[in-house]
Amino acid sequence: MPSVTIVGVLNVTPDSYYDGGKFAAHDAALKQAERLMVEGADIIEIGGQSTGPGSVDVSAEEELKRVMPVIESIARSLPSARLSIDTWQANVARRAIEAGVTMVNDVTAGRGDAAMFSTLQDRDVSVVLMYAKDLTARTTVRDERYTSVVDTIMRFLRERSQAATDAGIAPERLILDPGLGHFVSSDSKYSFEILARLKDFLDLGHPLLVSPSRKSFLAGREKLSTAERLPGTIAASAIAVLNGASYIRTHDVGEVRRGCEIAETIRKSVGD
Repeated sequence: MPSVTIVGVLNVTPDSYYDGGKFAAHDAALKQAERLMVEGADIIEIGGQSTGPGSVDVSAEEELKRVMPVIESIARSLPSARLSIDTWQANVARRAIEAGVTMVNDVTAGRGDAAMFSTLQDRDVSVVLMYAKDLTARTTVRDERYTSVVDTIMRFLRERSQAATDAGIAPERLILDPGLGHFVSSDSKYSFEILARLKDFLDLGHPLLVSPSRKSFLAGREKLSTAERLPGTIAASAIAVLNGASYIRTHDVGEVRRGCEIAETIRKSVGD
């Protein structure tokens, strides 16, 4: 199994659940990109709209206004940076790819915009397909119940990856994300079960991306705020690596990278 890839989150939105507004200004976003690279990010993922609970719809035009100057500036100032775009809108993905982005992370797995898969068909980019209980990118707070959460998610990811390949996207370009937190259910037990059984998802035949970063299921009995969830984020990320994740998406690159490196060393010591 290849070394874990750290995807550093760079949100240029006013309302993201953890860092909303911090990097909305162009100069702040560029400085954060530089910081993420210094801390060891292999990929920087730019997001132009929140999909968390309470988030609002953002037009493609507004999303482009937020992300394109940042993408172009990073590509110009940090030419060695690998970039990803976190979007479900096909036109945003297209413009970002034309500006140098090499990965598209779609939290709707191609359901949010019918043009997404055809837009990505002939593009030489990685495509992340994520499980979400909701049909749209607007995540709801709901205690979704599952007879088997792993079986449900595996069926979904198998169907969406087949839809992507049927649309002409090469299978080797696909990365699968089983989802965590409110994307799956507001009941945290399902997120913990996903992490515990992550190896099951390797049977789908694609690399796995996992993003526990500061999510609600890490709040615990103490109802920790997002600012207090770093220890849980490191632990969940390391466990994901131990159980087969190839990509870890995180706001806290330096700390999470170190935790994942330890987990990777342990994983390699016992064999993949």
